[in-house]
Amino acid sequence: MLHKTRGVALSYIRYRESSIIAKIYTEVFGIQTYIVNGVRSSKSKTNRIALFQPLTLLDMVVYHKNKDDTVHRISEIKCYAPFQTLPYDVMKSSLALFVTEILGKTLREEESNQPLFQFIEDSVLFLDEAGKSFENFHIQFLMQLAAYLGFGIETIQDLENELKQNRYPLVSDPIEMNAADRLLMYEYGVEVALDRNRRIQILEKLLVFYKIHIDSLGEIKSLEVLREVLR
Repeated sequence: MLHKTRGVALSYIRYRESSIIAKIYTEVFGIQTYIVNGVRSSKSKTNRIALFQPLTLLDMVVYHKNKDDTVHRISEIKCYAPFQTLPYDVMKSSLALFVTEILGKTLREEESNQPLFQFIEDSVLFLDEAGKSFENFHIQFLMQLAAYLGFGIETIQDLENELKQNRYPLVSDPIEMNAADRLLMYEYGVEVALDRNRRIQILEKLLVFYKIHIDSLGEIKSLEVLREVLR
């Protein structure tokens, strides 16, 4: 049966000579896997592989037979909000890789979650459109995503207490606490002065917090890239 849905491209792997298997977070079906034929063919007249780059926002018509199917197919696909800056800005593209890795490791539900989809879409659009004050985007993204995953952060002190209970050794100084509290309280784009070391420390604390709640999170490979790019 054919269904219309929006989606956010997360990742893909090569499949056979010219196809891919793509992981997409959809508005209607949650996290899903699709096989897409012919997108890597030299005979293709359009660069359709670009539609599956990290965080591309998609309009799709898809085949879904039943919930038991693990791989589905796409009938029609197009980007409904072409990026203006995200693929061309090193900092933004690094943040996008980090976000897609986090989403790929944390999204598990194969069902509709409209508030979560809207949050992801709004976050992607902010990152693409932002001209400044997006250097803390990934920190705020983690803080806000946690609530949709069921372990939201009420206060920074609560976060510190939970880390302490799980024997995390580093304690925040007042500057870090105030900065983290401001990032938690306000929307994307709020200006918060953070040096590189404190920004990395807040990020690492949040990842430890995620690992407390998601055993399968594992290593975040894009973290090293962020350490280099976000100075």
